[in-house]
Amino acid sequence: MSGLRAGSTLPIRLSESLMPVNPPPSSDAARHVPVMLSEVLAALAPEAGEAFIDGTFGAGGYTRAILDSAPDIRVLAIDRDQTAIAAGIALVSAMKGRLTLVEDRFSNLDKLAPMLGGDGVDGVVLDIGVSSMQLDEAERGFSFRRDGPLDMRMSGRGTSAADLLATLPEEALSRIFYVLGEERRANALARAIVTDRVKQPFLRTMQLADLCGRVIRSKPSDIHPATRAFQALRIAVNGELNELGLALLAGERALRPGGRLVVVTFHSLEDRIVKTFFADRTRSQAGGSRHAPVVALPTFTQSRRAAVAATPREADVNPRARSAKLRFAVRSDAPARDTGTSFLGLPDMNIQSGRGR
Repeated sequence: MSGLRAGSTLPIRLSESLMPVNPPPSSDAARHVPVMLSEVLAALAPEAGEAFIDGTFGAGGYTRAILDSAPDIRVLAIDRDQTAIAAGIALVSAMKGRLTLVEDRFSNLDKLAPMLGGDGVDGVVLDIGVSSMQLDEAERGFSFRRDGPLDMRMSGRGTSAADLLATLPEEALSRIFYVLGEERRANALARAIVTDRVKQPFLRTMQLADLCGRVIRSKPSDIHPATRAFQALRIAVNGELNELGLALLAGERALRPGGRLVVVTFHSLEDRIVKTFFADRTRSQAGGSRHAPVVALPTFTQSRRAAVAATPREADVNPRARSAKLRFAVRSDAPARDTGTSFLGLPDMNIQSGRGR
């Protein structure tokens, strides 16, 4: 599969020729309700014959709706969760060649886009964060309401949440909880973890949830005291903010002029990154010297700069939608900018080195 970065994981492409005789049931898809589906479709505005990338396949809610919205639409769907890939096999078969499902990170979406053919794609959609079906599976370790191993790895590979709690110093843990979880009791929580892990390592979700309940003061009307700590660990384990930044740049490279980039986020850190990206890319940028100025033209246009929120009715029915924000923009014909992610202000956690800055 050409175009992959050196050292990246070879994606698994599922086609009808690779379908097992008895595909697994799609009960997960039935449980998962895609957030702000009508708003996503309105922003993507799919038309017959177009090609789209769903960078966060999950249970396939967006992918299925895009494919059903007009004839001959093709979708390349990406997910780094092997469980999501396996659950999507039946949908790949049902779409008869219109859906390609790939196990990979969505930061690689521009490298995978040529699988759809053509000189670019007509739309990219990203639903950031954890899915309902991941929360429902106790063995994945994402939920503080179900006992399971402290894992939280979306791909099942690399450093787990238990590994971080066992090895990181107090300062690094505190920074994770404060920056990635916006937890006001971050210092006290990190101190308690470092003290308690000497006697017994943190291996189960309920261990950590119980500790959060003891350290973090809350009222009955407040969110669960473990909410922010679990969010912070999940983001740290999966490098989610850096992945989001890279995916936005990849979307810029993958979209053809007139293509739509649609992003749904679920907390302020994610939304701030997307807002910053679109603010930067919808204005000209001067460079070079005063003698030989270089002007980078806007790579996106926005008809609406403010975020779109879920309707009160959807928020009542689907709790996951309560914090959701949607932002979108349309690709211009200006060349993609050759920049890194530094302008996005991503926090540097340095968790792999055991430090937090």
